[in-house]
Amino acid sequence: MKRLRPSRWTGQLLLAGAGSGGRYGCASRRPAQHLVALSSSSSSSIRSQSSAAAAAAAQEEELAYDGTDHERFPPLDRIRPADTSYPSPAPERALQSAKLAALHARLSLSPKIPLQTLARTLVDASADGNPQFNNSNLAFVGQTLINYHVTEWLMVRYPRLPMSIIFSAMQGYAGDKPLHQVARSWGIEPAAAPGGEVDPGLLQFSAHKPGVSLVKFGYKRTEAEYLEKFKWRRGISSRIVFDDDFGQTVKATPGSEAEQSLEQQDGEEGEEGPVPVMQYGNADTRSAAETAHAHAVRATVGAVYAHCGREAVKNFIKSHILSRTLDVSKLFMFKSPTSELATLCAREDFEPPVARLLSETGRASRTPVYVVGIYSGKDKLAEAAGPNLDHARWAAAMNALKAWYLYSPGENVRVPSDMLSEGAKPWEPAHIDIGEVISR
Repeated sequence: MKRLRPSRWTGQLLLAGAGSGGRYGCASRRPAQHLVALSSSSSSSIRSQSSAAAAAAAQEEELAYDGTDHERFPPLDRIRPADTSYPSPAPERALQSAKLAALHARLSLSPKIPLQTLARTLVDASADGNPQFNNSNLAFVGQTLINYHVTEWLMVRYPRLPMSIIFSAMQGYAGDKPLHQVARSWGIEPAAAPGGEVDPGLLQFSAHKPGVSLVKFGYKRTEAEYLEKFKWRRGISSRIVFDDDFGQTVKATPGSEAEQSLEQQDGEEGEEGPVPVMQYGNADTRSAAETAHAHAVRATVGAVYAHCGREAVKNFIKSHILSRTLDVSKLFMFKSPTSELATLCAREDFEPPVARLLSETGRASRTPVYVVGIYSGKDKLAEAAGPNLDHARWAAAMNALKAWYLYSPGENVRVPSDMLSEGAKPWEPAHIDIGEVISR
């Protein structure tokens, strides 16, 4: 049984007798009934009426604290038909979305970021083409910030990485697939179809109608279609100058002449009617879902930067993107590791590498194991085991090359953006390698 406080009875009765609204106007709804009950009842009835009034007032006070205003923010089942005609939910509906509030709390976002902005990050350009209501602008800002911080961290953490490996590592941290996994780990759920009646806490995108893509860095190559058709080789310098941040060719954006011609070819009417451009369950729809989730993550980063500033977005990127585990050693692929190792030793004025058999077992059996070490003078560069001598020698040469390229000054390295914070220590120049080994 709930304990009653007699000290509160008099205050509630005085409020009822005076007819004042009290806090939130809860105690003035039935003042005359309370006065009649007090004048015509005994002491026991007065006590029971007072207890009932206290319980009713407490219940009404709890109802008044729910924080909703049904006149300004109607529930989902009371939305007018005119509001559902919009391609995305109205911004004011974000204040009553439980999914959106849960996402805001789950990411530990600052109170400076309103729910309306967070709801905008979940509206893809394919769902709502108006840039004032979709996340294209915020996603572009977030993409720039993510690529910048990932790039400077890789360059300082691994100063000897080849450029092709840096492109692959950036794709592993800031590409569509890893950011799609980040969005799913946040608990972002996609809506079945975009529309004004959808909960603002759901990710809205269209798998059939491509939206206006982000403005990416890079140039549209005139020979782009021939690169994909004939598999022409692109040099590293060409990829740096012309291609995007991940070293990939910039394709035609939706709305361009090339894209419109492709859509006309795909949508030509045949004997059975128009052919849809994309269907559920194929590679195109999965790619559209990955891109939409990635844009939502990029837009969230852009929202953090817009409302909280530079330091907050840097910590956010470090916590949610750079904290993910990526084994950079598995990104390497050598065509002739022994010759590349010999070229590296000649460039660095080391003695030529020599392979030596360290140990072996089961030479006459079905599963022999050989352990080969690579030496440069008296220094052992690396070792590896293999089923035959050639395989072990190649594996040892690859381990020696990885040990050279994966050199790192440490985990807690300073990056150039650390100098932007107030009171930063003097900058110590980072180690810059002369470059990778060019194999012939």
